[in-house]
Amino acid sequence: MSKSYFIGLMSGTSMDGVDAVLVQFNQGEATLVERHSQAIPKHTLSGLQRLCLPGSDEITRLGQLDRSVGLLFASAVNALLEKAGVSKDQVVAIGSHGQTVRHMPNLDMGFTLQIGDPNTIAVETGIDVIADFRRKDIALGGQGAPLVPAFHQQMFSKSGTNRIILNVGGISNVTYLPGDAQAVIGFDTGPGNTLVDAWIQQVKHEAYDKDGAWAASGETDEKLLMHLLSHSYFSMAFPKSTGRELFNQAWLEQQTAAFGHLSEADIQSTLLDVTCHSIAKDVLTLSADGELFVCGGGAFNSELMSRLHNLLPSYQIDSTASLGMNPQWVEGIAFAWLAMRHHQGLSGNLPAVTGASRKAVLGSLFPAA
Repeated sequence: MSKSYFIGLMSGTSMDGVDAVLVQFNQGEATLVERHSQAIPKHTLSGLQRLCLPGSDEITRLGQLDRSVGLLFASAVNALLEKAGVSKDQVVAIGSHGQTVRHMPNLDMGFTLQIGDPNTIAVETGIDVIADFRRKDIALGGQGAPLVPAFHQQMFSKSGTNRIILNVGGISNVTYLPGDAQAVIGFDTGPGNTLVDAWIQQVKHEAYDKDGAWAASGETDEKLLMHLLSHSYFSMAFPKSTGRELFNQAWLEQQTAAFGHLSEADIQSTLLDVTCHSIAKDVLTLSADGELFVCGGGAFNSELMSRLHNLLPSYQIDSTASLGMNPQWVEGIAFAWLAMRHHQGLSGNLPAVTGASRKAVLGSLFPAA
């Protein structure tokens, strides 16, 4: 039985679940064969959220969560294969992003850390695992992020067209595809869903603001918006990347302390505008006009999409569905692609994007045998 499939596993900054995709690659084209989403159990989620902030006995909690997340990822793979009716023997390898618990590339000794033990995944699925994609790029002086622009370039670039791929997960990142020989540009613009999710979870105990309806019911406060956008990250030159180490609930509480007179819905509206304004500013820095295609959870937020249309009237805006790729699964497919690149001994990073000193084969192999 010939092996023809790769699996991509992705759990992003928003920690809203594990995405597993079964993919076939043929002459540069990616075909999504099957997909599966698995919720993160509450006790695991709360453990991950605690681990993302400094605390006591971190090493023991890290070690246990590493195994727990590995088991969760393996369970998602086994459910995916059962759903697809595909044997594990037909899968070349699993590309596992892991769950980021620290991303701090700008320290004197920068590092990034993703957990979800690949040895556990390999044992529980019987499939070779390729994981730890970011640390080689960090070792080469890069940010270790974003890694998806190399995938975006191969899948979505169009000659003679200014095209931007915007991924709105917990953090938002953009990939600029100029459509000619110029270098691709990619970086994190700042918060995506992380602040609006944190606020609605705190106030209404809801996981997320469906369609941005709560934000739409409020009025953005210009003073708070300008205050939040004055953060130094938004004026940093790229390459740059960020995460919930910087933009988190503790930071949000600190920044909004002097704005207690605002209604909760007004704060939600303002936080959504922080996401939209920071994206729009960077998009216009890259190009005055062009095509913008959105993927990630933000593509399903109609209020966010509407605000982007208003802020970027010279852009044609759509989701990656119009390019033939469901926006929910783009990042999962990207990590299946990175596994395929590793398997073939091909580079997975773009030094112009991450700041690494050279291209490199990313990830390490964890055999099932």
